[in-house]
Amino acid sequence: MDDRQVVARAAPFYLQRRRRRRSQWVHPILQARQQHGEYHRLVQELRLDDGRFQTYFRLDKGQFDSLLSKVGPRITRLDTSYRCAICPAECLSICLRFLATGDSYRTIAFSYCVGVSTMAGIVAEVARAIWDALVMEFMPVPTTEDWQRIATDFLHRWNFPNCLGSIDGKHVVIRAPDNSGSLFYNYKGTFSIVLLAVVDAQCCFRVVDVGSYGRTSDGGSLSNSTFGQALRDGTLGLPEDALLPGAEHLGPQPHVFVADEAFPLRRDLMRPYPGANLCSRHRVFNYRLIVENAFGILAAQWRIYRRVIGISPANVDICVKATCVLHNFLRRTASTRVMPMESPGDGEAKGLQEVTRVGSNNSSQEAIRVRETFALYFSAEGAVPWQPMA
Repeated sequence: MDDRQVVARAAPFYLQRRRRRRSQWVHPILQARQQHGEYHRLVQELRLDDGRFQTYFRLDKGQFDSLLSKVGPRITRLDTSYRCAICPAECLSICLRFLATGDSYRTIAFSYCVGVSTMAGIVAEVARAIWDALVMEFMPVPTTEDWQRIATDFLHRWNFPNCLGSIDGKHVVIRAPDNSGSLFYNYKGTFSIVLLAVVDAQCCFRVVDVGSYGRTSDGGSLSNSTFGQALRDGTLGLPEDALLPGAEHLGPQPHVFVADEAFPLRRDLMRPYPGANLCSRHRVFNYRLIVENAFGILAAQWRIYRRVIGISPANVDICVKATCVLHNFLRRTASTRVMPMESPGDGEAKGLQEVTRVGSNNSSQEAIRVRETFALYFSAEGAVPWQPMA
């Protein structure tokens, strides 16, 4: 008897054993979801307390209902003869609770009286629906007019002319994927995917790229991203060069993005001067180079970023994208606007006051000239009272 005959004879017995393992379609505890599940008990009580409701979901009741109206049609399911479908509001609650706490699927599944596999499917589906429903309204692809408005906002808020946004990368820590080798292993000694983002003066995300391997540097993630390729090819629709306020003698200067020392110096991308022993003009430039804190706000709202995310990298990607667009949704629909940074003076920018890592010296002469022009401007016509003195 060859191996194929053995497998053919054993297959019916194996399948019969598998069928016998499932003695019930839905566990009795899960059948009592509407009597004991967290959504049907605690969440309904939280609706009577605005503060606790917002602490629980990170959205107030108005924002929750508005979000539900946008994603509800995308996640509605029909009842079957086997069981009743979970309503869209409960699905949204489960997903938001996972993003807000970072708890395991099993923990939240027990709280809401749903199966673990059901929980996994809900999170992936709802997170994808949130991104699809909100991205066109709250994170559209910027046009030339949008870039110009961002530059104006940076000038008024942070006294930084011709600035189009701050670029930064964040390592989102995940559980090591099976058979992934060192692809996701980063320099911090953890496994991660990279979230690369462009942030405006309001600390809202304008462009995000999610999913680069953790071993990739921030500069490499930018180079490999769609945004980085468009920036390199000149197809982003950036505004034309413009004069710096009060410094017409310096001539028209390009509109630029700002970043930390992990990124390359380019004509349209400013990074700080490297080293510790800098002249006063270069220290002022590093101080004025804006460092956004959107990632800090994001991690404070969605505690999934403060834990090791134990789901597949594909689902991590969609959850990260969902939190980014929710971040914009919250900031633009909040009844009380929150200033992105506390500052001792109107329009102060918190900058890179101390840079110790030395990057490459392969920057073009034009990029070096543009950075030097901005450094001159910040030490003369563009100086502010609270910056370091010479």
